[in-house]
Amino acid sequence: MSYRNFPKHKHSISNWVVRLVRLPLKLSAFILLFLQLSCMSNSNFKGIIVASKGKIESLDPAQANKLLALQLISSLGDTLYRINLEGSLIPMLAKDKPKISKDGLSIFIPLRTDVLFHDGSKFNAKAMAFSLIRFKEIGTLNYITKNIKSVEAPDEFLLQINLTKPSKSIKGLLTSINLTPLSPTSYAPYKDKFLINDFIGTGPYKLKSYSAERQSIEPFNNYWGEEAKNLGITFVNFTNSTSLFSAIKAGQVDVLLSNSVEDVHSKALNNLAQKDFLIEGEGPPMEIGYIAFRANSDLLKNKKIRQALSFSLDRNLISNQVSYGQREPLRSITPSFLGISNNSPWPTYNIETANKLFKEAGICNNKKLNLPLTFRSNVPSDKLLALKWQQQIKRDLPHCLEISLNGVESTTIYKQLSEGVFDAVILDWTGDYPDPYAYLAPLLDCNKIKEEVCEDGEAVTGGTFWANEALQESLIKSELLNEEERYEELRKVEALAAEGGAILPVWQLKPRVWARNNLSKPKFDGSGRLLLQKMIKINE
Repeated sequence: MSYRNFPKHKHSISNWVVRLVRLPLKLSAFILLFLQLSCMSNSNFKGIIVASKGKIESLDPAQANKLLALQLISSLGDTLYRINLEGSLIPMLAKDKPKISKDGLSIFIPLRTDVLFHDGSKFNAKAMAFSLIRFKEIGTLNYITKNIKSVEAPDEFLLQINLTKPSKSIKGLLTSINLTPLSPTSYAPYKDKFLINDFIGTGPYKLKSYSAERQSIEPFNNYWGEEAKNLGITFVNFTNSTSLFSAIKAGQVDVLLSNSVEDVHSKALNNLAQKDFLIEGEGPPMEIGYIAFRANSDLLKNKKIRQALSFSLDRNLISNQVSYGQREPLRSITPSFLGISNNSPWPTYNIETANKLFKEAGICNNKKLNLPLTFRSNVPSDKLLALKWQQQIKRDLPHCLEISLNGVESTTIYKQLSEGVFDAVILDWTGDYPDPYAYLAPLLDCNKIKEEVCEDGEAVTGGTFWANEALQESLIKSELLNEEERYEELRKVEALAAEGGAILPVWQLKPRVWARNNLSKPKFDGSGRLLLQKMIKINE
């Protein structure tokens, strides 16, 4: 918030006190910014300084799951394939497109023969198999490889992946940066444990230095593909959005990642870009925001109550007031660019229908529903979403619904989701690869169902505890179908999920980046990763 937005005071003594209080706050912010930048400001550094918020606590792709860490790893490592902005599968470490056996249970991938790891060792099928098996054994997100039965290297440059059942989404999985190959030579001692502070991959950059707050990478001279167009990247990590905003405005950093700044600063940066003070780039909307309702709780086990809540949310109002329209309202749990959510199966805002459903569930008038809504206290947009929905409900449904707010740090929320602690909680999700299955399965999949309650599966991990037999059948069937038939089956999955009302999608968010005018326009790939190796600094 800008200080000029504070109300004016009548008495000069009041103005003097306010200025006196603000002075140390401004001075503290300046000192913090100076200390953060002093360690990296170097007139001899000709590379690009990329700023973001938060720490990178691990460089191991089997452990990393935060967007910032994955962005860095995507510059240090390659994938077998990548997805372009048109959604096409482009071979990277693979030499050609994958071939699938007639029964759909084996995938054969020919590999490039000219690839070296950063330690000088040779990339081949055994190295790729080593990395896939390692991830399957110790990866924190190893559910994404649960359909992989085994991995073989029948020839030096031929990889064979055997599946437990046919899977049409497996092609997308092969673009996941978590599955980037690692050097077996360097990672042999870390076959069954994480290597946090180093990375030996095949990417266009190699690691120069690492700490949780600052990382430097430099071009890999023996890279097999198109070499990096700049002299290196330094990632610097700030503690808050205000410092980041000040740094890019002052020209102390070259690039700023949008997942690190609050919506008010994002809007201001967008305005600066429109006035040509900065260059803005954006990628596909990989992140979705939603509210998870615990369907097995006493409060929300009645489906009509959950459906009423789905009709009660004014997405357009909340999107405009929270994010100034930068977060696009979404009535689906798959991003719009993936092509299956054209029907938008979740209901639109309709207070009359919400009121009717609440009354059918025995709510309203003398019996009001008190919904405890938990939000991640360290995510500013969560708090604003919670506040705006609370205010909107006070205006629209005061006789039926009252929302009480509870802020909890995100790490604690993630640990307690599967324990059934939260009746309603605000969350977000970014698929591990750009495919509808990478959104639907992690939020809806269930291995054991009893009367629409999930007892074991991703729905438990995600805190909804809701499942549906027909939905599971469609999810499984979709993995056997091609193209439009597959998408039609996935639309059935979404329609059943919308009817169940255990997930309420709110918005989707595009990754954005702002750069100084002496850089080329930032570009993203189809997985929402910034292509740092293509950025050119004009004065280099």
